[in-house]
Amino acid sequence: MFLKNVKRSWFLMFALVVLLFGLVACGGTSTTEEPVAEEPVAEQPVAEQPVAEQPAAAGLESTAAEVKSEFFSQEQYDRSMRQMTMTPEGPADQPWIQMLDNPEMVDTSQYAKDGPYTFCFSNAGVNNPWRVVGWTTMQAEVDLHPEIAELIHVDAEGSDEKQIADIADLVASGNCDVLIVSPNTTAALTPAVEQACAVLPVVVFDRGVFTDCPVSFVQPIGGYAFGEAGARYIIDNCGADCNVLALRILPGVDVLEERWAAAKLAFADAPGINVVGVEFGDGDNAKVKSIVTDYLDRFGKIDAVWMDAGATAVAALEAFEDAGQPYPIIVGEDQQDFLVKWQENNLSGIAPTFPTFQWRTPIIAALKIMNGEEVPAVWRLPQPIVTNENLDQYVQPNMPPLHYAMCGCENMPDFPERWGGTK
Repeated sequence: MFLKNVKRSWFLMFALVVLLFGLVACGGTSTTEEPVAEEPVAEQPVAEQPVAEQPAAAGLESTAAEVKSEFFSQEQYDRSMRQMTMTPEGPADQPWIQMLDNPEMVDTSQYAKDGPYTFCFSNAGVNNPWRVVGWTTMQAEVDLHPEIAELIHVDAEGSDEKQIADIADLVASGNCDVLIVSPNTTAALTPAVEQACAVLPVVVFDRGVFTDCPVSFVQPIGGYAFGEAGARYIIDNCGADCNVLALRILPGVDVLEERWAAAKLAFADAPGINVVGVEFGDGDNAKVKSIVTDYLDRFGKIDAVWMDAGATAVAALEAFEDAGQPYPIIVGEDQQDFLVKWQENNLSGIAPTFPTFQWRTPIIAALKIMNGEEVPAVWRLPQPIVTNENLDQYVQPNMPPLHYAMCGCENMPDFPERWGGTK
């Protein structure tokens, strides 16, 4: 009896084991078949292809692409577009005294006084090659006028706070017959300029302020013209499916904000233009080169580079060389290293200028004020453009790489040595 029970128990255990193996086998079969149900997952990357297009949309919608309302005026934009087609009044060989758009003239008889004079200049900085050339040209202009006994120059070194203090000190000194200001940034310097205007005649040039208290504001046609010219060249020459990288220097400066505002308007309305990025390069060659390299890695190709100032244009081009990529359509400026590279490599380029000859005009305007002569309330100067057709006339092999061709200094004493060139 005991033996039968043992046999029965072993039989039941054997049956249970068989049943368990059967269940495991069924489970194993189910597991090996699950990837069949998961096959659509492997196809998901096809659905996420549009992600590659997102940076293009982010380009014009990024923080760096923002155009603040205080830096855009439709009226001024329209006027700049019109002025680009005008013929300036005045001698063709002296664009620094030419005028555009029949300006309103200001009676300065209240400021007339006998010389010799002390001119004071609050300078945003001598912190880039454009400003170095401009400052050299201004000093050469002063040397042409013996009635100017002294030019007191204070360098703000790119600091709003320092320039505000500089202006206050110059005004408080009582030594200045006239104050010339090139503002570091627009809004921050406006109160300081207004306070100076209450004490002595002020001439503002290069960058503007949010006040019309200066006796005269000197500037070429301006930022809108620069930005539009570069953007339009890209639009007209790049073709369909054009990847554009926009490089800016810094925010908060009216002329630079206006350059980008005009370019953004043009790009936004242009079919086939894909602005893949808008970045601030701070005027730093290494940073600009790094930015361009990053975008080449991310997008594979960049067809055009728009810049709001051309001092780092060669650095941008070197990034393409290092990546083994063809040169893009490039917006630069009249700096010699860029002009030479453009000429040597037969680039497709344009250089909308912000001519350094404008540094002569504030001295001339200030002298007119001291003599009680009329000056334009807004002294708008011409703004030449370097193109593929006229490039050769602006390349100056005897000048240093960081020299700007539009200095208007070629007939001044000590040219070219004073500007670092050789005869």
